[in-house]
Amino acid sequence: MPSPATLKTPNPNRLVVKRGTVPPSVYLQTLSDKQWEEFIAAACRQRTMGSRKYVSVKVLGNSGDKGRDVEARLQTDAEPDTWDLYQAKHYGNRLSPGNAYPELVKFFGHLLVGSFKVPRKYYFCAPKNVGPELHDLLAKPDQLRAGLLRAWQDGTHGLKDHVAKLTPEMRTLIDAFDFKRFEECQVVELLDWHARDVGPHCKLFGIEPERGDDPVVPTSAQPHELTYVEELIRAYVEDSGAPMGLKEVLADEGYGEHLAAAREAFYAAEGLKRFSRDIYVEDEFEKLLDMVLQGIKLKVKSPRLKTGLERHDAAIEAAQGLIVTDSVLHSRLRGGDLPGTCQHIVNEKKLKWVR
Repeated sequence: MPSPATLKTPNPNRLVVKRGTVPPSVYLQTLSDKQWEEFIAAACRQRTMGSRKYVSVKVLGNSGDKGRDVEARLQTDAEPDTWDLYQAKHYGNRLSPGNAYPELVKFFGHLLVGSFKVPRKYYFCAPKNVGPELHDLLAKPDQLRAGLLRAWQDGTHGLKDHVAKLTPEMRTLIDAFDFKRFEECQVVELLDWHARDVGPHCKLFGIEPERGDDPVVPTSAQPHELTYVEELIRAYVEDSGAPMGLKEVLADEGYGEHLAAAREAFYAAEGLKRFSRDIYVEDEFEKLLDMVLQGIKLKVKSPRLKTGLERHDAAIEAAQGLIVTDSVLHSRLRGGDLPGTCQHIVNEKKLKWVR
């Protein structure tokens, strides 16, 4: 008894790194300080917290930034607990308490004199993340507070010139401050947020969207494609002058082959639709359909076209000649995609062949 045939597993839609391109986490280590700040800001603009997003993200890193490299606001006015501070440290090593404490001294100094309101969170961002010692302190806020005060009082960890700033007023502020506000923002989180804006993310890191295999055309028409199939049957009825249903169309050599070719084009474009859904946040396939509709409408609506099949053929011809480089999908188009978009447009009831 012959063994059952092995079915080929379809190739999926995916994002792939170009040959010779370094991984994103490694590439981030090559950025300048300013580029690192800009990357953090771009990532923050894509961050979602439940249903919320930042309303404003600004790079402040420069002289006079008051220790705020990137400021991200949850509302227009920076009231207490309505904004997040991202401290961007682009060092060759992982961050240690010796890197963090001077920044915290600067932060509390500005907080004491009212330079800004208390942030909701203060994030440490470094391309190699924080080291184990700082990681443990961030996980234990009371120990972080004690470690900062001890180093400040003793003038260690880069605080030798700042001992005099630890006044009674400063100590009171620090004792009352919630050190749970201090957190690490890991590179993997920043990359995840940044990747939500697919185009710039792929461009920055040399990543290309790779289109997988298109879906196999089912033997019989499926419920989700019946609108365009029924419209084609109407065109066949008009052309033949005889009543026909799907059964009769399939039995007719000419109409049956035409319907089969239309379904192949529909499923080619269906592959593009799924690629768009899997790779991009916005509905880029729907945007492409709008482009195609605008490009074929004038020809399809010509009063010189008298039958549904004439309009269908005119639409296919016009679609095949369109230049759609404004679509992010254009570089991944295949032969049947643009003709197939015509069937999708009809399937969405945006166009009819028979008047």
